[in-house]
Amino acid sequence: MDFQLTDDQRALRAGMRELLERRFPRTRLRTVIDGDAERDDGSGERGNGGGGLDRGLWRELGEAGLFALRVPESAGGVGLGLAEAVLAFEEAGRALLPGPLVATELAAGLCGTGLCAMGSFESGRAGALAAGVAQGEAVVTALDGGGAPVEHLASADAVLALGPTAVELIPAEEVARSTEPMRSIDPATPLHRRAPSRTRPEQAGPGRSGIAVRLRREAALLTAAQQLGSACRTVELAVDHAKRRTQFGRPIGAFQAVQHLCAQMLVRAESARSVVYAAAVTEDPGDIAAAKLLADEAAVHNARDCLQVHGGMGFTWEADVHLHLKRAWVRAGQWQSAAAAEEELAAGLVSTVETCL
Repeated sequence: MDFQLTDDQRALRAGMRELLERRFPRTRLRTVIDGDAERDDGSGERGNGGGGLDRGLWRELGEAGLFALRVPESAGGVGLGLAEAVLAFEEAGRALLPGPLVATELAAGLCGTGLCAMGSFESGRAGALAAGVAQGEAVVTALDGGGAPVEHLASADAVLALGPTAVELIPAEEVARSTEPMRSIDPATPLHRRAPSRTRPEQAGPGRSGIAVRLRREAALLTAAQQLGSACRTVELAVDHAKRRTQFGRPIGAFQAVQHLCAQMLVRAESARSVVYAAAVTEDPGDIAAAKLLADEAAVHNARDCLQVHGGMGFTWEADVHLHLKRAWVRAGQWQSAAAAEEELAAGLVSTVETCL
């Protein structure tokens, strides 16, 4: 079997990277981060995550097809699959692109396949917003019934609410009334907290059972793809710094301890890449759980090792290393935590053993 990327997939990845390098370069990232730092709330703490999203960039991402990658061509989408979405989201993670990308992509897919009609809309406005999601005209964030924080709620137009089985698309202002802002470790990811209880019982209509489960798994895989992109980027940052930084008249990359750190980072990133790409093809729950586990580990540990390679300057606000670490911490708690992924894998192993017996 051939597991190499096709020419079209390589072109998709290259096009996404080119778009982000042009529209969201490091200078733009620093503007977002440093601008938020200047909006200090008086506590003396930086990075409360209060910045709004760049709607112009969001629309350009929509025009480029990021949110419509899996929408059928008959519905105006690109008509590709989960594997292509993973490649695009890997590039988004590499660039530390902020925003509820996963939730918006999921909502666009639901509307593009006609499943939005199965949702429960609280007003005509939410239904109208659904039409512009794939084009980047609307921002959709997510509310998981498990009580996970809601990201970028202040910038969102609608919220994709996932219960045990059913899915709803509701206006963001309705959710905002029952939430409060919380401290975010990532200065580019504002978070809101909401109690996990529901205000009304969930009603599962025909064809709705299981949609929420599938969406959570897809969201976990797309989040793992972002973690993979970040893990690969920190490898590049570490190697580049090791080549340029000199100590005792030699590049620090010539020292064995630094070489070992960089080699371990590369192994983590490539191991995670293999599992993430495989899960995008199989879409197996166990494969997705393994992908999330390995990608989370690669993103967090690679950022830590990259920080160590940078030495003292890696701890400064001006360096980008801490941004990858903070974003990796936030993503590690989104959609599928390490504990939940381990439970998924354990259940699969138990089922396999019982089948063999």
